[in-house]
Amino acid sequence: MIDKATAEHYPWGEQCDGWYLLKRQDLLIIHEKMPANTAERRHYHEQSRQFFFVLSGELDMELAGETHHLKAQQGIEIPPNVPHQARNASEHAVEFLVISHPSTRGDRQDLADLA
Repeated sequence: MIDKATAEHYPWGEQCDGWYLLKRQDLLIIHEKMPANTAERRHYHEQSRQFFFVLSGELDMELAGETHHLKAQQGIEIPPNVPHQARNASEHAVEFLVISHPSTRGDRQDLADLA
């Protein structure tokens, strides 16, 4: 059993937070929180396929040059080798799950952010 209150926490990016809900090499599930007006670095994964699912708030996901606006209870799949970037352009925090198969550990290639 896992509880967010006791899950392993890590800070990332611009004052963002993550909690490992499941941390295995073949499967990674993370609960992430991005404050208002923050973004992650644009990147891709060579092996990992990801699924982002918004729990609360709104998330803009740039995927291969096209931006998708996700609201609570919506998700998007990111195939391997596809550049992407999560952004929270709203005035409120967004919380979402990131499910990765296999794990993204050691599989991330950072790119220049889109203008």
